[in-house]
Amino acid sequence: MSHAPQLGNAHRLGIGIGWRPEIAEAVEALPGIDWVEAVAENVCPDHLPDSLVRLRARGVTVVPHGVSLGLGGAGRPDTKRLTDLAERAEALGSPLITEHIAFVRAGGPLTASPALEAGHLLPVPRTKDALRVLCENVRIAQDCLPVPLAVENIAALINWPDEEMTEGQFLAELVERTGVRLLIDVANLHTNHVNRGEDPATALDQLPVEAIAYVHVAGGIERDGVWHDTHAHPVSEPVLAVLAELRSRVSPPGVLLERDDNFPPPAELSAELTTIRETLREPGPRPVRGKAIATVSGPTRQDGPATPTPTTGTATATESTAPASTDPARQRLALAQTSLLSALVAGTPAPEGFDSRRLGVQSRALGAKRAEVVAKVAPELPRILGNGYRAAFLAYAKSRPMRGGYRRDALDFAEHLLIGDLPEDPAARRELTQWWRDRSGARPPSRAVRIARVARAVLVGR
Repeated sequence: MSHAPQLGNAHRLGIGIGWRPEIAEAVEALPGIDWVEAVAENVCPDHLPDSLVRLRARGVTVVPHGVSLGLGGAGRPDTKRLTDLAERAEALGSPLITEHIAFVRAGGPLTASPALEAGHLLPVPRTKDALRVLCENVRIAQDCLPVPLAVENIAALINWPDEEMTEGQFLAELVERTGVRLLIDVANLHTNHVNRGEDPATALDQLPVEAIAYVHVAGGIERDGVWHDTHAHPVSEPVLAVLAELRSRVSPPGVLLERDDNFPPPAELSAELTTIRETLREPGPRPVRGKAIATVSGPTRQDGPATPTPTTGTATATESTAPASTDPARQRLALAQTSLLSALVAGTPAPEGFDSRRLGVQSRALGAKRAEVVAKVAPELPRILGNGYRAAFLAYAKSRPMRGGYRRDALDFAEHLLIGDLPEDPAARRELTQWWRDRSGARPPSRAVRIARVARAVLVGR
């Protein structure tokens, strides 16, 4: 039995932009905005931002976009996170909720190891095990949410070895089994074209484009042959080419411009939206350097090509009834994801089959993101530490995974510095001590405690 979505009832969204507090005023003033998307975790249902309240009063649709559910992880979705998503959708009167096909944490009971947080969206392996787990997790989420769910393809710097499906086949099978809708990020398709040698046109040919709920468009930058999906740069021509390629197959119900940092003046945002509208009006693929995107060949995959052997049919009863602790597919996936995440955030050896150079690039990118987000949630830290903040944080993060979100990370970083009698400047150290004390609810560790902790860390590291 097919579980394809009832696409005739798909909500037509139009042209939108990602709502962020930093550009709230600009978003309200932009002409022709039909809808906005807000990061779900940054919205409090009981105290909606005034800007979103005003936009809703004007008839602008608001869609909550989750980033922390981890539907692609080995564990089942957290009930509290699902409840929070549902509350945000109801408070905003949203027609749907979106999340990512990614894992964001690993370890824990399934592996009898410490829990690890990525602080980032990481790719799931395109294997039968991962697909079974993802399908069950999606169905759990669908049962808990008051509106339809759409899931987004993500950008990746690394390849999993021994994959069994292409991205298009993986997404098609997911839709067939669960009826979930798709949020297709054309910038992520371009990122995977550069970083993993995957042709966007092939992915679009294989996935069910009629299941698309809406589309993301975003900017990035290429450094040393690696494309970084920054959401902090203008949308590039190759990304627009992928959007045109998609438009040649289907008219998407909605298209949204994402920008998360380095926000340009409102006129530049408006110009990018105009370019997106023009691209959607063009009848065929957008030429890039004289070629259509479908003819551009990507680099050779460094981890070996995936063998396209998609699974078929619907999920079996064991997929939804086996307890997480005894489900072999979940356990295998948990071990694989924990091994990878540990290498990325805790400095353990690279798992077999992965490109160690690419893992290094991903690990450094995760550290840099942690440093940037901690600086945003705790701006006092870079002010107290000055130019030494970034180097100190990256040294700290190299082998110390997050253990409770970015605010906890900021406290752990400050405590780590204080244990090591840093900063060396007495005034800065006193200020950092006071900052830590005000937020941790406890007195800073005494010198004796600090010495004992340092000694213990040395012994553990041997």
